[in-house]
Amino acid sequence: MRFKILILGLAVVAFAVSIFAVSAQQPGDDEVRGAFLSSRPKTTNNNAPSRRHRPRHTNSNNNTSSGAATNANANTAATNTNTAHNKNSSKNEAQAIGLGYTLFMKSANGRGVRVEPSREFHNGDSVRLALEPNVDGYLYIFDAENEGAPQMIYPDPRLDAGDNSVEAHVPIEIPSSEETDERLRWFTFYGNSGSEHLYVVVTREPINGVPTGDDLVGFCATQKDKCPWHPPTDVWAQVQDATKAEVKVITGRTFGQPQSDKEKVATTRGLGLDQSAPPPSVIRMNVSTKAPVLVTLLDLVHK
Repeated sequence: MRFKILILGLAVVAFAVSIFAVSAQQPGDDEVRGAFLSSRPKTTNNNAPSRRHRPRHTNSNNNTSSGAATNANANTAATNTNTAHNKNSSKNEAQAIGLGYTLFMKSANGRGVRVEPSREFHNGDSVRLALEPNVDGYLYIFDAENEGAPQMIYPDPRLDAGDNSVEAHVPIEIPSSEETDERLRWFTFYGNSGSEHLYVVVTREPINGVPTGDDLVGFCATQKDKCPWHPPTDVWAQVQDATKAEVKVITGRTFGQPQSDKEKVATTRGLGLDQSAPPPSVIRMNVSTKAPVLVTLLDLVHK
């Protein structure tokens, strides 16, 4: 299966959630849903600056093939260490990592409509994914086609200069509806049917050995034939191990409803979703509050 490449390897065009079995000892649906939604602010701060204009964080833990660190990189690393420490406040660490996501499909009038992640998609269908973490941290997305080697499709050097920091309940859409070229605003199915797998990773701290920010920009500028970046065995083992964590999955009943104005404004302006905004279609949350990583495995179905 192949998808139209929109932004340097962002080639994903359909999403279907993999539901994990959970034990009776895990929190109930209402408890998980309440824990996720209650951590949203009560009201939206309309004076908050757009996320894209906020200071960009650089990963200080990278050991990549992009070259030896310069003095400037060392200074940036020191700054990032303090930033990461401040991001992970006691309140942030007390919460289990959660991720809410909604899959929107482009309707005939061009508006995004909620669709079930488990549906099958066909050539010509266009989709967009909205992601909402419940903690401050970092976001990574890896794509593995069939049984092939995984590649990192987010962060991307052309999106926020490779920045992958995220803020609690500030939604991120992939791809962005603000792209100047309308063709880049949606993922569109094309080609033969097949199977792909997405690993959406939310972490409290940057993953060691994964290039982001300036490192990723430099890597892709000097080694274009190796970009998108492919994780080495030890890094990929960390991601795979994290998929074994106990996770609770909650699925809503809002499919068929269009994206609300509040959701659209929050996404395009980089504002936090407040408690009056619609809930995401799917909420996934670690059972343990001490788990440092949440991995959401999405099966991609194209018929």
